[in-house]
Amino acid sequence: MQLVFATNNPNKLKEVQSLIPEHIKLLSLKDIGCFEDVPETQDSIEGNAIQKAAYIKKNYDCDCFADDTGLQVEALNGAPGVFSARYAGAQRDSNDNMDLLLENLNDKPNRNAQFKTVIALHLNGNLKMFTGICKGQITTERQGLKGFGYDPIFKAEGYDQTFAEISLAEKNKIGHRGKAVNALVAFLNDL
Repeated sequence: MQLVFATNNPNKLKEVQSLIPEHIKLLSLKDIGCFEDVPETQDSIEGNAIQKAAYIKKNYDCDCFADDTGLQVEALNGAPGVFSARYAGAQRDSNDNMDLLLENLNDKPNRNAQFKTVIALHLNGNLKMFTGICKGQITTERQGLKGFGYDPIFKAEGYDQTFAEISLAEKNKIGHRGKAVNALVAFLNDL
């Protein structure tokens, strides 16, 4: 089986590749010659995942899946949510995003948050959805050098270390994207 993962993010690609069984060949957007920005203009995480997968299916006619992930912070009414990648602006800079989030939480005692990943799979003319959620807290400062995005300021429930301090294998076991991809893989293995 061959599937396109509709992402230009090399960190996401590496994370997902480590979870996909060898009998499924994972292709990137670059592998299929897609160098344009895939649209993400919906107002929900689910909507963006569906939009990205539909774009690849329509324009490249291949079985594919796309994900969208958002960090949802309780004290900020679910923000940054669907705007997580561009929270601090169109430049999509992780450091700027973390700085703004920490600043916005500066005077808030509630640090509860969750990462939510939704995967939309277009396969054999059907659309299937898979969701993964990881609950935790936002730290008061950055900790760790691994991972990407908000990983240095997010601690999963039951952990003393941030996502940026634990191994990729551990993050995949407890994290939002790992949970969503594992649900996807379980579905594909049952075909």
